[in-house]
Amino acid sequence: MSEYHIPVLLQPSIDGLAIKPDGIYVDATFGGGGHAKQITDRLDDKGHLFVFDQDEDAAANLWGDDRITLINSNFRYITHWMKYYGTEGMIDGVLADLGVSSHQFDDPVRGFSYRYDEPLDMRMNRQQTLTAANVLNEYTAGQLQEMFSKYGEVTNSKTLAQQIVKARNSSPITTTGQLVSVAEQVIKGQKMRYLSQLFQALRIEINDEMGSLKELLTGAEKVLKPGGRIVVISYHSLEDRLVKRFFKTGNFEGEPDKDFFGKKKVGWKVITKNPVEPETEEQASNPRSRSAKMRVAEKL
Repeated sequence: MSEYHIPVLLQPSIDGLAIKPDGIYVDATFGGGGHAKQITDRLDDKGHLFVFDQDEDAAANLWGDDRITLINSNFRYITHWMKYYGTEGMIDGVLADLGVSSHQFDDPVRGFSYRYDEPLDMRMNRQQTLTAANVLNEYTAGQLQEMFSKYGEVTNSKTLAQQIVKARNSSPITTTGQLVSVAEQVIKGQKMRYLSQLFQALRIEINDEMGSLKELLTGAEKVLKPGGRIVVISYHSLEDRLVKRFFKTGNFEGEPDKDFFGKKKVGWKVITKNPVEPETEEQASNPRSRSAKMRVAEKL
């Protein structure tokens, strides 16, 4: 498990769930099973944990435990699956660690990292057809610019998009190495940071991560029982902003919903007024935790 993925903010996230021994929980991002193991360690024979992971590789990290049910699916379908298992409105807690697993980053053939020269893939679910290569070679310059600006906060997104279109007119961009070579011609600022932003934007687009997160949050509100908690660990400002707004207002626009009489509708009690971040020791031992922010809310 530890080699597959080091769980981020492990103890704070488990504490945030306020686990009941006989409760029903959902780990929406199973990965290496680090968070899941800590949850099941706190459950008795009546407790149960549903774990989601759309990456088929994650199944190898299961251990023999009848209290765990693996759902090989995107967590955006949480409402559907909890209905299927007859647990909608009965869930005591939902945990989501939104980071890409260390296993996915470190497996060259997945194409998540600019450290390797491999096919441009980046699909978390390898059953889907859209890949990074499709996006880079088929999107218009305007679509590429919007993607790099919105999801990667790339400062010269227009220049980068134009450079990609120019390069692909000569030859399709099919590997991470080719993409890095193209980007190197227009990099602004620190190279590794720039490439990280570029690859992040592609990954978010290909996997529709913002859409999935929105559906997870609205779905969690339906499947949780009153008093049930949701813990979300995010890794960039777009995710954190969505989570913060949803917990505060019940929507993603940031304006509280109101009833017929103009009274604000409140669906959540925010447990973490400010996001919880990893301690210095964790950041040193696990550099991928440095940008992590955790928020916790309780359903009213």
